[in-house]
Amino acid sequence: MNAPTKPKVNVGMVNGFDPNNMDGLDAALQDKIRKRRELLGPAYRLMYAEPVQISRGLGTKMWDAQGNEYLDAYNNVVSVGHCNPRVVEAVHRQMQTLCTHTRYVQDGILEFAAEIIPTFGAPIEHIMFTCTGSEANDLALRIAMHQTGRKGIIITSEAYTGNSFLTAGLSPSLGKNSPLGTWVRRIPAPDSYRAPPAQIAELLVRQVAHEIAELERRGEGIAAFIADSLFSSDGIYANPANILQPITELVHKAGGVVIADEVQAGFGRSGDRLWGFQRHGQTPDIVTMGKPMGNGFPVAAVAVRREVIERFGNEMRYFNTFGGNTAAIAAAKATFDVIRDDGLQRNAAHIGALIQNGLREIAAGDDRIGDVRGAGLYIAVEFVKNKATKEPDATTALAVVDGLRKRRVLISATGYHANCLKIRPPLVFSESDVDRLLTQTRAVLSSI
Repeated sequence: MNAPTKPKVNVGMVNGFDPNNMDGLDAALQDKIRKRRELLGPAYRLMYAEPVQISRGLGTKMWDAQGNEYLDAYNNVVSVGHCNPRVVEAVHRQMQTLCTHTRYVQDGILEFAAEIIPTFGAPIEHIMFTCTGSEANDLALRIAMHQTGRKGIIITSEAYTGNSFLTAGLSPSLGKNSPLGTWVRRIPAPDSYRAPPAQIAELLVRQVAHEIAELERRGEGIAAFIADSLFSSDGIYANPANILQPITELVHKAGGVVIADEVQAGFGRSGDRLWGFQRHGQTPDIVTMGKPMGNGFPVAAVAVRREVIERFGNEMRYFNTFGGNTAAIAAAKATFDVIRDDGLQRNAAHIGALIQNGLREIAAGDDRIGDVRGAGLYIAVEFVKNKATKEPDATTALAVVDGLRKRRVLISATGYHANCLKIRPPLVFSESDVDRLLTQTRAVLSSI
């Protein structure tokens, strides 16, 4: 009897490592990768053609097991820098005192809620805490479905909303093997590189109207429209910023709920606003947040308009054993205070402009770069095979990602075709970090 053949691994992730390609790695690293698969199973993914073993971090730097320093231009989770001392101290102090859930009266959660709620503006009045952005989006969608009595959800073409059962069903960026819900409808990304920017808002409003009609025709109706205002997984489209409010008005007219997904776009990352939806003049019913909220500590939240949560809150109940616990709130408050006290939103605007300007100088002499775009410290560089046809070039984009990794600068890639560099560093990125990023980018481009 023949032995079963080993299944070919489908990496299914932009910039993912293929474990069938380990020949060029040193023996010790190969051994650790095999142990990962033995102990953690096949679903976990590593980044880069040559994975990185990270041992510690501080600020915008990380170090591997051999003590080599890496510049982190990718991780927005540690928004105020790896191992930020104020966040570390706040969590340490709270863990020494008490760590418990939200069913006891606590001062910390009330103080933080009172601090953050006004930043969203009307009509947001309440906030509920979860552990992750996936949980936050899952809860937001449950609220919307309960409020409207409908199931239909409209998203952008390559959206990522999370990895719970519900949110994975409306996360096309997870790949073709991850099925979408039958109640999910998609509209195109606001591709400002290929479509006339002045026409994008009108085009998308028409598309949303069409999808609402399709949902109603099939008996679903629209429960919610959800979008990340920087369209991160779609390829990072920060401008034009006049898209989301006209869609919001249309969805409200149809009786749906509008969710602003700030898991990636929020907490000052865009530079010009604290929350990405505010760049669009949008008035959402629900705002979700996560990733950078606790600077690495798992904390996320759903901020919501009173009328939208009232029915859900009276007819259902919500509890999360770890969401909003005292240590999580300490991490969130310390992170939020550092963003404010250290002027990190202003820093995002200043440093982001330096990066974009430097990348545009590089692009002016390199026909492979079709577009440089973004806002604050969320930037895309799109590679094309031909500037006239704008045909995507994922091969060069991923070669740049891996070339930078070899020079110990960490970024990733994004977009439907995986042809866009994703530059998304901590908000504490400095001018010297910019110089290193640009210098190494030039070196990589000259070598491929």
